[in-house]
Amino acid sequence: MDLKVLKSQWDRTAAIALTIAGAVCFLLGYAGVADSAYLAEQTRYIVSGGIGGIFLLGLGATLWISADLRDEWRKLDRIERALGEGVLRWDTDVVRDVADANSRTATEIPVTNTNGASARSGLAHAAASRDHA
Repeated sequence: MDLKVLKSQWDRTAAIALTIAGAVCFLLGYAGVADSAYLAEQTRYIVSGGIGGIFLLGLGATLWISADLRDEWRKLDRIERALGEGVLRWDTDVVRDVADANSRTATEIPVTNTNGASARSGLAHAAASRDHA
């Protein structure tokens, strides 16, 4: 695997590693509990394997969600930069039809590039993909 990808996606790499470590803790804890006949002996496996596994799985899930949120913020920053530079602009029809906006779906809202070419907005794409899911 390319080390450049692992460095740029360090949070996802760590999330996968922690999730695997949590699953291994669960399996080792289960094996220890299954081999022991006495409750006093099983307690240490439950504490180390069970609680440790839950902690590692939770930490892995938190890192994965954090990576996804960081990606979403990057997308929003790109959209905001494009709007600020004038690469994308809202059509004036949308401004005039604000009162009518509640009856229109997100796929009907026009977005126009500065060269005049109509494009489908990210909101419209998200709404359309959500409806098909």
